[in-house]
Amino acid sequence: MVKKSLNSNLHKANKAKKDEFYTQLIDIEKELKHYKGQFRGKIVYCNCDDPFESNFFKYFAANFNALGLKKLISTSYTNSPIAGGQLPLFEVKGLKPKGKEPFKIELNEVTDSDADGAVGLADVKWLLKNDANIATPLKGDGDFRSEECIELLKQADIVVTNPPFSLFREYVEQLVEYKRKFIILGDQNAITYKEFFKLIKENRLWLGYDNNGTKWFQVPMDYDIPTESRKKIVNGVKYFSMGRIMWFTNLDTTKRHEELTLYKKYTPEEYPKYDNYDAIEVSKVAEIPENYTGVMGVPVTFVDKYNPDQFQIIGHVGSVGADGVYSFANAIYLNSKKLFKRILIKNKKVKK
Repeated sequence: MVKKSLNSNLHKANKAKKDEFYTQLIDIEKELKHYKGQFRGKIVYCNCDDPFESNFFKYFAANFNALGLKKLISTSYTNSPIAGGQLPLFEVKGLKPKGKEPFKIELNEVTDSDADGAVGLADVKWLLKNDANIATPLKGDGDFRSEECIELLKQADIVVTNPPFSLFREYVEQLVEYKRKFIILGDQNAITYKEFFKLIKENRLWLGYDNNGTKWFQVPMDYDIPTESRKKIVNGVKYFSMGRIMWFTNLDTTKRHEELTLYKKYTPEEYPKYDNYDAIEVSKVAEIPENYTGVMGVPVTFVDKYNPDQFQIIGHVGSVGADGVYSFANAIYLNSKKLFKRILIKNKKVKK
């Protein structure tokens, strides 16, 4: 039993470590600048964020007044390997001296507390050192699924964070269950998850703005990265590059109302039909024919260009059954060659 418990703990620790990807402030700023008007008067909750390590917390704390926030809540998780790492730098009024327990921070206002003539993170730090009601210990471990974190979630208008990738399905399911607005990071492959794709198809979730290129995430120094080109150490901080990480949201974006410019004309030779489904293959999103009225199969990356006024998502490879089950499991073939996952769409604004 002891050995089993030890293995279980090691597994949990290893899993927690693999989920420790800390988003850089520059990536947060590039995305959140598009939603500034939507934060005004709202309660923002960062529920996977040690306030002393998370750049999400730092972004909202530093911009609390500029964004017109009503309240900022952030909770830490006890199993984070670097949680509380900065706490020894200063004593936090509401916490124990060692500061390793999971806790929450609730900011209702940020004023010029240190009287230096400016309002910013220095004032947040002053509040933490002098107001015992700002930072308080959690009763549990700070897991986003815990009862006390769910109670905080119910208070929130908008959730913004980088959730654990290994728990992404569960995380999104909880947001949907409690009908929260959100801006979160996730792997592109999430689009192919059965429950997740259903939300996209029903226009209940879409992609944010900054989804191109590679993003570098801070990881613990002992995090194993076999590929040299995907790691770097800057000023003693280790970073890991990931190329398929995207922003997902259900806040309105201007991007999803922009029409994709189409210029190609349909010909049977250039756009052949699949062997096992009545749809044509369009291997590049930019080459969707403007004059085709039927169903088209496009790469998963189409979702980043999806405008619900211009296109209708019919389903995807595998959704041909009448049972309504969503799955990418069933293959689609072109000239007897199995193709990668495809989303099936129709053009709502066909040009003749």
